[in-house]
Amino acid sequence: MTTTITRTVNLPDPVRISRFRKAPELGPKILFFSGGTALKKLSQTIIHYTHNSIHIITPFDSGGSSAEIRKAYQMLAVGDIRNRIMALADQSVQGNPDIYELFSYRLPKDAENKELLYILNNMILNKSPMINKIHNPMRKIIRNHLSYFLANMPNDFNLKGANIGNLILTGGFLNNHRHIDPVIYIFSKLVEAKGVVRPIISNYLHLVAELENGETIVGQHNFTGKETNPINSPIKSLYLTKNTGTQERIEVEIRDKTINLIHDAELIVYPMGSFYSSIIANLLPKGVGQAISKNNSPKIYIPNIGNDPEQFGQSLSASVQTLLHYLQKSCYQQVPNNHLLNYILIDNSILKQVQYEEIDKINQWGIKILSPDLIDNQRRDYLDETRIIDILLSLI
Repeated sequence: MTTTITRTVNLPDPVRISRFRKAPELGPKILFFSGGTALKKLSQTIIHYTHNSIHIITPFDSGGSSAEIRKAYQMLAVGDIRNRIMALADQSVQGNPDIYELFSYRLPKDAENKELLYILNNMILNKSPMINKIHNPMRKIIRNHLSYFLANMPNDFNLKGANIGNLILTGGFLNNHRHIDPVIYIFSKLVEAKGVVRPIISNYLHLVAELENGETIVGQHNFTGKETNPINSPIKSLYLTKNTGTQERIEVEIRDKTINLIHDAELIVYPMGSFYSSIIANLLPKGVGQAISKNNSPKIYIPNIGNDPEQFGQSLSASVQTLLHYLQKSCYQQVPNNHLLNYILIDNSILKQVQYEEIDKINQWGIKILSPDLIDNQRRDYLDETRIIDILLSLI
């Protein structure tokens, strides 16, 4: 039976933090439900405290070069997976900075496809300086995956602005009979990624957002406010569909592998980032909330401090209520809310701006609010990643 978290802790706990810092290879399994780049710097920092963090990533991106790849191959989006692997990579290992450079490189947007094909072929033939700098066996694997991508590339595929890392992972996906796990595993090993990265599901699916004003938006990039105008009405419902040509709701279940990762976590985090397309999207597959509820470890939500276009008109308590709603929805039966969420971690100065009624409502739900100073002194619009990590480690 899941029990309520009652342990008294010091926040932050310098002894606990120091212990993890000295032996990160023995560090805790902190699980993040996330996507996008909001956790990039935190991921780069956390490897100094633990090499065992778990990153469950949303694979539903439908914009940018990901859209071209997904349309051509009917596959999950790999951009955010690539970003997180590289954020966790050990930059001190010889060759990794060069791999990072390659995986971040985008083909020119103003060149013709003929010229871009020439660049790719030079990489495959080992005639590119970017490839030459990378040591074997990584170089051979990269060239092989790029070759496989090119061999299966549709004639009308638009390479302009394509990310090389995404093309490499796509080639690996195709070369492994459309399985992404082996590709993630081998690249994580080769770049010495200090953590586990997995998509919440591997299916080819897209997000649909229903707004309060009755509008229905298909495709993640159409409601994030990054590639299109921000939404002008709150999101009423978020669900999954088969492709961008339909609005039909479908249900999928998470795999046993994912359930086991959630069960093994020593702390579960719903972090800052795009609220619906990063956090809530991860909770849409059936079984996520159920697996979380079976884990006795603390669960914590870190709200955004800046403006998230996806959270149009949404208060703190409304965000918490939405989070709990989708967590419950992904359970197979109703569970107590404190089996799904125990803490909110919010900067003290931000909490002071929250109405008392909001705070009282959250307290009545049995959720404890932690409000240390979290804002970065040098970047006032950002949370300090080290301060966040110190608090998270102190809760374990």
